[in-house]
Amino acid sequence: MHVLTVKISKQLEREIDRTARRERISKSELARRAMSQYVTRRDRSPKLGTPADLAGDLIGSIRGTPPDLSSNRRYLEDLGR
Repeated sequence: MHVLTVKISKQLEREIDRTARRERISKSELARRAMSQYVTRRDRSPKLGTPADLAGDLIGSIRGTPPDLSSNRRYLEDLGR
């Protein structure tokens, strides 16, 4: 088995110690279970992607705007005035 060293706060160490005693397992076993659960849940969660991926259905959805609105600097001249 490999060894992993991490730094944690005193408060977290107390909580880990208390939970491990309550569950009657070692702190190492508690940490292994928690990390395994986190990694498994993270692998199953949907990937967020880029902002363009997230807003893909919104891009170009406003009718009547210039096609170069996002790239033409002249539309930004009065911005903030």
